[in-house]
Amino acid sequence: MKLRSLLAGAAGTVGAAALGNRALSARADDLEPFLPGDHHIYRWRGFEVAYDEIGDPDDPDLVLLHGINAAASNHEFDRIFEALGEDYHVIAPDLPGFGRSDRPPLLYSSSLLATFVEEFLADESERPIVVGSSLTGAYAAMAAREVPVERLVLIAPTDTSMGGRRTWVRSLVRSPVVGQALHNLVVSEAGLRHFHGDHGYYDMDNLDDEVLAREWQTAHQPGARFAPASFLAGFLDPDEDLDAVLRDVDAPVTLVWGREADVSPLSDGQALAEEVDARLIVFDETLLLPHVEHPEKFADVVREEYATVTH
Repeated sequence: MKLRSLLAGAAGTVGAAALGNRALSARADDLEPFLPGDHHIYRWRGFEVAYDEIGDPDDPDLVLLHGINAAASNHEFDRIFEALGEDYHVIAPDLPGFGRSDRPPLLYSSSLLATFVEEFLADESERPIVVGSSLTGAYAAMAAREVPVERLVLIAPTDTSMGGRRTWVRSLVRSPVVGQALHNLVVSEAGLRHFHGDHGYYDMDNLDDEVLAREWQTAHQPGARFAPASFLAGFLDPDEDLDAVLRDVDAPVTLVWGREADVSPLSDGQALAEEVDARLIVFDETLLLPHVEHPEKFADVVREEYATVTH
């Protein structure tokens, strides 16, 4: 009798999760471009990868590579995109599995995303300045060993996210009912606010409602859980150490860090800058998003007009 009640309860829970998943999917609209400018598709290894472009094509190329999280897309650069377009030919893709790019149910890996970054830079830009955020900073560094770049500007780059690979986590999040329900819980409005307040934003007043709504829509598109499943399970962490990769890069490297960051703390940035002889710029009153919370100062870093250097 107890077993029958347990099974009935489990079935009811799964059924409720399935209904909740369908209701949330119905609320998610088709994802329209968030950034201004021209909107394009880059066809790569079976993916249609969306990217946005602004500025004069005769100006120097600048490629913006967003970080990785469950609601990631190139919307991360909304506050600097137009300003940088006044001086550069700016290109900002949505990585495969994120944003408006295709999200097939693949087993996403660091090698897939690093290869995409390398080939995108080679095909769509010419000796660009490359801005890479967080984990994607490592992919940018790996690409810069193979593709000529003018300069790397890396925002709190890291080569590790979840501290090891766990196949069971990836399998759980990829599962069609329970996994979708877990994903929906993480990317609920409350969940997004929690993660931003915990380690994203120093000042939550800098998170405006339009951006939060965009993240919710992004994270509820069909297939949105598959790439984050690999991220949460550690499979998007590169196999190479970031310091070793950066030592092989034949281009100037600028590291940008938030003084108050606790995930990827400033001490990591100081050690990395010393190890690879990189310029380190520290922004006060910011955590992981100096380019979002201090967009004018960050744009000056890209233009090399921001002189404060901290080692």
